[in-house]
Amino acid sequence: MTIAEAQAAVDRWIKDYGVRYFSELTNMAVLTEEVGELARVIARRYGDQSFKPGENPDALQEEMADVLWVLICLANQTGTDLTEAFKATIEKKTKRDALRHKNNDKLKS
Repeated sequence: MTIAEAQAAVDRWIKDYGVRYFSELTNMAVLTEEVGELARVIARRYGDQSFKPGENPDALQEEMADVLWVLICLANQTGTDLTEAFKATIEKKTKRDALRHKNNDKLKS
């Protein structure tokens, strides 16, 4: 699935099942919540914390997908073409960081 196909799929789902998009402000709050849930899984899986009883240690993919879903909702609501935006970001980072990381002594170990 391409990014454009994902944006179209989310839009169809919202129209078929979701009644309408939540407001942009609500979706920004939901995105923050979803990122927090992803952070919790990463902190427990790769960090020093352990999973609490009832927490799903295999929820990494689910939480990443939830973040992506809400981000796509926000993109659709604001008329953002994520394909073009992502291409522009890759170009920006390539120009800005072409040698930056290769010359970073902290990354050479």
